[in-house]
Amino acid sequence: MMLAIRGGTVLTPDQRIEGGVVLVEKGKIKAVGADVASPADAAIIDAEGRYVIPGLIEPHCHVSLFADGIDPRFYDGNEMTDPITPNMRALDAIHPEDLAFADMRAAGITTINISPGSANVIGGQTAIVKTVGRTADEMLVRAPGAMKMALGENPKRVYGNQKKLPSTRMGNAAILREWLTKTQAYVEKRSLHAQKVEAFERGDAAEAPEPFEIDVRLEILGQVVTREMQAHIHAHRADDIMTGIRIAEEFDLDYVLIHATEGYKIADLIASKGIPCIPGPILFSRMKLELRGMTPANTGILANAGVKVAIQTDEGSAVRYLTLNAAVCTREGMNPDDALRAITLTAAEILGIDERVGSLEPGKDADIAILTAHPLDIANARVDRVLIEGETVYERS
Repeated sequence: MMLAIRGGTVLTPDQRIEGGVVLVEKGKIKAVGADVASPADAAIIDAEGRYVIPGLIEPHCHVSLFADGIDPRFYDGNEMTDPITPNMRALDAIHPEDLAFADMRAAGITTINISPGSANVIGGQTAIVKTVGRTADEMLVRAPGAMKMALGENPKRVYGNQKKLPSTRMGNAAILREWLTKTQAYVEKRSLHAQKVEAFERGDAAEAPEPFEIDVRLEILGQVVTREMQAHIHAHRADDIMTGIRIAEEFDLDYVLIHATEGYKIADLIASKGIPCIPGPILFSRMKLELRGMTPANTGILANAGVKVAIQTDEGSAVRYLTLNAAVCTREGMNPDDALRAITLTAAEILGIDERVGSLEPGKDADIAILTAHPLDIANARVDRVLIEGETVYERS
């Protein structure tokens, strides 16, 4: 049966439709507009006096890996036994019963990118999931989503305490560069082996080559150096951001800067290079040295300089305050339209999932939130209903 959401203020990427209609069929958006006719047998959701927006997207968080309401001893977000763990997968640690998922649905958040933590220089593969489902497999949008990398204090503190490399910022950069170099050599060797196999199969070689020895870590990192997978580089201080840029350019990576806390200091440089950033969390304290330069104006400064930005909240149930983070950014100088896009369409574009989510457009997943006011009107905007792929997953009693 078709579903018609009628009478609300519908926000699309390009227009605000008063008294608009969103038609949903088989979990997808079929039509959006002011004059869209509803079939006689369509189920109706009356959205009069409300705002109808795409489901919100959290582009970087650790939900479920650092599960809400449990002792930190039981966290699964960091495999702190080796600074290089690209074979770790967030997907394998997602617990759909984490309390944070219900909080997110109630906040209108329908898609999230779950990342390993930043204890390791290469921490593992992120997973992009919807916020509803009995199993991680049911929730899955794409895995791997990206490869998590980290610079700055976290890796050097973790392994410095273990008297291992890295214990300095130089060590962080050195071990990252070392493994990317190993990976390039591995990819080249694998390609040459494949050519030898093809030559043997064509009859151009007398003997088959020896079997190629698979290295699981280098195999997955191979997708990063060949630009099949994004690198998400955790960096707070401007000097760490520059180290990330330096290494990413050296190896020609497709990359995104995560946090970019002091990005405002070099916003023009980041913009000139066309590097996307996922700043945040905005509502955060200066809990360590590399956060001393943080300011809630950072995201707006980056966006106003021309940087493509999405807003993140980082931690567990704090993800439900995604719109509050975006609203603070507007108070600090960010354009409100840019701020809303930073938690919807721009977030989807940076993650490479905008063909499915991020905006109310025909053909996309029917992930929809209905609110009592504009989503950045924090004092008045309450979420009335949330749909994921056309099914109601939250309704305010």
